[in-house]
Amino acid sequence: MHKRFHKTLFGQVVIALILGVIVGFVWPEFSVKLKPLGDGFIKLIKMIIAPLVFCVVVHGICSTGDLKKVGRVGVKALVYFEIVTTFALALGILLAYALQPGVGMNVDPNSLDASAMSGLSDRVQQATSTVDFLLKIIPATFIDAFAKGDILQVLLIAILFGCAVAALGERGRPVTAAIDSLSHVFFKLIGFIVKLAPLGVLGAIAFTVGKYGIGSLKQLGMLVALFYITCTIFVVGILGLILRLAGFNIFKLLRYLREELLVVLGTASSDSVLPQVMRKLELMGIKDSTVGLVIPTGYSFNLDGFSIYLTLAAVFIAQATNTPLSMVDLLTILAISLVTSKGAHGVPGSAIVILAATLSAIPAIPAIGLVLVLSVDWFMGMARALTNMIGNCVATVVVGVWEKDIDRQRAHRVLNREVIVDLNSSAAEPLTQSAISTTLPEPMVTVPARA
Repeated sequence: MHKRFHKTLFGQVVIALILGVIVGFVWPEFSVKLKPLGDGFIKLIKMIIAPLVFCVVVHGICSTGDLKKVGRVGVKALVYFEIVTTFALALGILLAYALQPGVGMNVDPNSLDASAMSGLSDRVQQATSTVDFLLKIIPATFIDAFAKGDILQVLLIAILFGCAVAALGERGRPVTAAIDSLSHVFFKLIGFIVKLAPLGVLGAIAFTVGKYGIGSLKQLGMLVALFYITCTIFVVGILGLILRLAGFNIFKLLRYLREELLVVLGTASSDSVLPQVMRKLELMGIKDSTVGLVIPTGYSFNLDGFSIYLTLAAVFIAQATNTPLSMVDLLTILAISLVTSKGAHGVPGSAIVILAATLSAIPAIPAIGLVLVLSVDWFMGMARALTNMIGNCVATVVVGVWEKDIDRQRAHRVLNREVIVDLNSSAAEPLTQSAISTTLPEPMVTVPARA
């Protein structure tokens, strides 16, 4: 027997989303004070990400035993990221140029409030410096990477550490076993934390509606609507096609990840589900070595939703400020965005900062124009985070297929809801045929202890 809707995590998050919208509308001043609920939940998840990524990657490398394979997976992942990110950037430019969401606004750049950009200059310089970005991947100390929670730094340490342990052979076996046990402890801890997901979603949504309200969407509604439409086209069309070529269905994958999608929608942060997503992909039948390399790396190099945002917003600002764009300008936007979109995950206030960095490199577009999108950035952030997360999950499946690191039979059974996935266990529990036939109308992939 399955739990009733309101007792499942999925049901609780749905109820929290609805209550958050109601509270934000009815008591806007009170709802703004609920922001710490969302922030606290995300902080709880983030404190586990660094050690969990370390354990998963190290154990994955050690259990694989083939260091060349680890390097091959990394290279293939980066190639995939670059190709798909380019498609995302190009789609943003294409739809913005064709549908012209900013035409007719006739905004004078001199009339915009420059104070809104105060404090951005230093972070913009950091975001545009390739050398600084590369050096930033190397932590000051072993512990410093974990203290800061920088995923790329932790990933670098984990790869080096895993290779060293694997090279020790038999002498490294006790270390591998200990790290594997430690990772199970962290996953159990995640199971405790995600029970707070409905509370975090309630606080985040109530704050958003209470502070910004739907009224802020009136003037820029076309931009926000087009962004959501573009992300949908990208997920269903491009990612759906890629996943179909790999032998899987995008809608079944989205259904499998529905709890994570709702939490990301409510918190506008893909960080809030990173550990859960890694666990779900492993239980789906993808080797932990592939999951451990692709997902953390993708969070910095495969930001599909963010890429769409960059080019769409840049063209929108040009249109709104009556700045003519030639084909050379459009290609320049694409080229610059390919560089600035990388590593945005580690930059505070990344969306606005990276957009400012992109505009500063394109003289034709007034950089002050980014003030236009500030009021709706949170609403766009929801779609950004959702698309980023989906893109990285699809990337993991594709690389798994590419490297034959996925159990296809198990994956199809999980996606077809023929098994119940429990994230607190090491395996998926098979259902009997009678249970399948009698419970099919109800959601069959349940995650009792997480989002």
